[in-house]
Amino acid sequence: MARVLGVVTIIALALGLAQPAAAATPTETLKNYGDVVLKILEDPALKSSERKNERRAAVRKVAEGVFDLSETAKRALGLHWNQRTPAEREEFVHLFADLLETTYIARIDEYGGERMKYVGEKIDGENAVVQTRVVTRKGTEVPVEARMIRRGDKWYIYDVILESVSLISNYRAQFDKIIRTSSYGELVKRLKERKALPAPQPRATR
Repeated sequence: MARVLGVVTIIALALGLAQPAAAATPTETLKNYGDVVLKILEDPALKSSERKNERRAAVRKVAEGVFDLSETAKRALGLHWNQRTPAEREEFVHLFADLLETTYIARIDEYGGERMKYVGEKIDGENAVVQTRVVTRKGTEVPVEARMIRRGDKWYIYDVILESVSLISNYRAQFDKIIRTSSYGELVKRLKERKALPAPQPRATR
């Protein structure tokens, strides 16, 4: 499941590189991004160990273009966000982005040919949900929802739901527990320590 979550997040969070056409629907936005990200994941020139860091950097750049990191970080911190100063909020957004990269983008080497199927879309004002399925090479389908928010005339992802589990809710529970049992300073300390750890090595595939 950890491998699936890593692959799903890479595809679902990092669906992009070039800007989509203005006024595109949420689903169209994801589709426009999808082909580009898959080219990165499948580019033979970027699969060598010597270019691993370059490949990860390319995926992070893609993610920053389609993912509303500020909105995600704000929701992940929950009620504690209102208690933070502007400087603390800015620092937290950067630390949260680093956490996502360490946890998910660093696992791009585990990508194994998965594809996305777009099965539904619901728009409610400035918010939308795009329902998709990740199809593995064995034909197994994993349900995934991309929750999106409109900024101007473009749509951005702020949360991903994998088999009814929200990425934001998962982190919010962890962050809230640390803050309530210790302090916000302790949370920042742990995020900085996590950032300093070496990236996880890809697991051997069969």
